[in-house]
Amino acid sequence: MQCSWKAVLLLALASIAIQYTAIRTFTAKSFHTCPGLAEAGLAERLCEESPTFAYNFSRKTHILILATTRSGSSFVGQLFNQHLDVFYLFEPLYHVQNTLIPRFTQGKSPADRRVMLGASRDLLRSLYDCDLYFLENYIKPPPVNHTTDRIFRRGASRVLCSRPVCDPPGSADLVLEEGDCVRKCGLLNLTVAAEACRERSHVAIKTVRVPEVNDLRALVEDPRLNLKVIQLVRDPRGILASRSETFRDTYRLWRLWYGTGRKPYNLDVTQLTTVCEDFSNSVSTGLMRPPWLKGKYMLVRYEDLARNPMKKTEEIYGFLGIPLDSHVARWIQNNTQGDPALGKHKYGTVRNSAATAEKWRFRLSYDIVAFAQNACQRVLAQLGYKMATSEEELKNPAISLVEERDFRPFS
Repeated sequence: MQCSWKAVLLLALASIAIQYTAIRTFTAKSFHTCPGLAEAGLAERLCEESPTFAYNFSRKTHILILATTRSGSSFVGQLFNQHLDVFYLFEPLYHVQNTLIPRFTQGKSPADRRVMLGASRDLLRSLYDCDLYFLENYIKPPPVNHTTDRIFRRGASRVLCSRPVCDPPGSADLVLEEGDCVRKCGLLNLTVAAEACRERSHVAIKTVRVPEVNDLRALVEDPRLNLKVIQLVRDPRGILASRSETFRDTYRLWRLWYGTGRKPYNLDVTQLTTVCEDFSNSVSTGLMRPPWLKGKYMLVRYEDLARNPMKKTEEIYGFLGIPLDSHVARWIQNNTQGDPALGKHKYGTVRNSAATAEKWRFRLSYDIVAFAQNACQRVLAQLGYKMATSEEELKNPAISLVEERDFRPFS
């Protein structure tokens, strides 16, 4: 009987040891796998090479700005890029899309979407862990010795354009403008950049390549991440006006309608309706407040940010639990009251923010606005955007088309 009791005890101790070893092995593994590459038929050349990092006991805050093109996302990205303790990346998922999705399909098929989202989630996990080597799977031509000059919009990241990642001539605290960064910094060393990432307390990434917050559920629920999603939305009428002005060829039929007063028979209305459907689906999820988004989701209207940039930025940082850096406050002061003519780059951020938010009202005809309101009425109501009932109402800036709404973070 005594021997049996000892045998049970020894088995229990052995079981504990095995479980401890398994846990240690699991937490030492890298975050990523490579299903996106496998589905696309590409060699998984860096999946084994990438360094592994232990479970994130420090609880970095991982921030994702979820947006769509021409919704003000570059501006919101700068609210994090200017923070000295944030490692910020501008649209790294561009490389996934550019590598995996054929240009002629534009990623519209369900199969393309599955491949894109799977690879995007893997890459985001790796980047939040400061594993920049994994990005090399999607850079063409492939980096040599972990150095490359092909990072999309490198100059939009303050960290990637300042010491020690970049060593330009001049003072130690010199921060280069985007164009100067590309010219003066030379090749990007991903090893040095990864070290700069690990030295900072938070990682922020902006993307316009994930359609809905539901697509992020696996990342939000991943215990290895401390992910918080800032969903940026904008009046779809404003997005349409901005895209028509910025992407003149792609949106030329909308411009033709504006110029002639006649709707082209072959107008691609999905250029508008896809935005509205994605917004509506995503916002519906967020406003339902499912348990998996608790403490993880904040909805921000671009118009609220444009009207009260400092107040809204303080709310965003409060939701994240991160102290607001004085550099961020100074950047807001310098970039929200300026002359828009000074920021002619299509992704520039120097502007009179309140005026910019209303500019669409004078760039679209009432016929186009009425069409957009009919196509997007559900999401306009969800987000508190008012219908313009006449040409006079549309063009009268004294009449607000934005309802007062308080979209509080889900906490």
